[in-house]
Amino acid sequence: MKVVNSLKSAKGRHRDCRVIRRKGRVYVINKTNPRFKARQG
Repeated sequence: MKVVNSLKSAKGRHRDCRVIRRKGRVYVINKTNPRFKARQG
């Protein structure tokens, strides 16, 4: 999982990326290609 400043760019890497908020942190997750996981905060 990468920690990134801009989740907008992380979301644009793949079609299936979803932005999700959990416990005050913002995550990008991807069910079909898990290596695109990222988090901010």
